[in-house]
Amino acid sequence: MENIVELHNVSKTFQGFSIEQLNLQIKKGFVTGFIGANGAGKSTTIKMMMNLLKPDAGEIKIFGLDYASHEKEIKERIGFVFDSNVFYEGLNLKDIKRMVAPAYKNWDETIFKRYVEQFELPMNKAIKTFSKGMQMKASLALALSHHAELIIMDEPTAGLDPIFRRELLNLLHELMLDGNRTIFFSTHITTDLDRIADFIAFLKKGQLMFNQSIHEVEENYALVKGSADLLDRDTEKAFINIHRAPTGFEALTNNVAEVEQIFGNEVMIERASLEDIMYYSKGVGHHA
Repeated sequence: MENIVELHNVSKTFQGFSIEQLNLQIKKGFVTGFIGANGAGKSTTIKMMMNLLKPDAGEIKIFGLDYASHEKEIKERIGFVFDSNVFYEGLNLKDIKRMVAPAYKNWDETIFKRYVEQFELPMNKAIKTFSKGMQMKASLALALSHHAELIIMDEPTAGLDPIFRRELLNLLHELMLDGNRTIFFSTHITTDLDRIADFIAFLKKGQLMFNQSIHEVEENYALVKGSADLLDRDTEKAFINIHRAPTGFEALTNNVAEVEQIFGNEVMIERASLEDIMYYSKGVGHHA
């Protein structure tokens, strides 16, 4: 599979926070969900991918190109959907389109009008009158109207009502049907990714914990429940983190086969959700 984005040993210290030697690949033609708690470094990583922040060390390639020599070409091919309104609030959508369209040689007015109609966006009302959902729709309409090959979305569902969140996920699913687009979608609302993600990259305190297909995550990670007397120094090594209670223990593993071998039928093994994985990985170091 071809990588559309590659970060090699990327490090960045920014506002007292640091990302250390991040290696991340995004596969072409798939949806990659980028998860992590608020403050994990997701937005900093995305800003470096957009060349809005420069890494202190390491290399970033988008479409096999670097920003030093190919910035305009790279940005022509990316659609970026922000988590909040980035336009001057007094402008209306017609004004914004007039400013944005000339920046893209592949701007497609027909597609833009189609999305404006589909999203029921008023062209002549000031952006400041738009709800959070409408601002997101406007940002998305602009991002999709120049045939972007890579769509980068930073927390797009945060603050949206459940109905529009579902509409947005359905739209993203439709966009992927032709196989030519790639979506990179950062979020801390992990349930959104269960519906559309092909790959999951998990960032914790600036470190990549894993970057795996959703099927690998489902196969490798599990919640294990059992009696506390099953735990000792050796058996505990099968787990990433353990929560003990008077009634027994609940733990996260990334090696189901090992747990089955050690405990047999003495424990209950359940599928771990992405939220479970994030919760149990708190305070734990790197796991490949």
